[in-house]
Amino acid sequence: MNQFKKILIPTDGSEYTKAAITQGLELAHLMGAEVTALYVVDQTSFVNFPMDSTVVSIYTLLEREGRKAVEEVVKEGEKLGVKVDAVVEEGSPVKKIVDAAKTHDLIVMGTLGRTGISKLLLGSVAERVVRFAPCPVLVVRAKIGE
Repeated sequence: MNQFKKILIPTDGSEYTKAAITQGLELAHLMGAEVTALYVVDQTSFVNFPMDSTVVSIYTLLEREGRKAVEEVVKEGEKLGVKVDAVVEEGSPVKKIVDAAKTHDLIVMGTLGRTGISKLLLGSVAERVVRFAPCPVLVVRAKIGE
């Protein structure tokens, strides 16, 4: 098995990523790896909107949510003795995750659970990351409602 020294854990702060965070941190603990928790403020959602105060407020809210999400990973990492760097970036989630993966040995991410027409129109972030990532990707299915 490869020795993973740097693990990237993208998070959106939702329940769908909790299982992936747990798996990623446990793997990091076992392998003595460092973790980067990454939240991407998805700017692609705002491309067609004028930058008025409403959009700025939503953007600020998403940025705050992102900081909270990555800090949660830091706290969980501390419980296991795993060093976690918290990173919040803005842009396209797939592009930012793939770019960040260039300096990591493994990505551990959750599925957002989109189905049907939503998945068809938007595509799956996890699916596109698997396709374009320069390193192995472990996709962890969320255990919502079990």
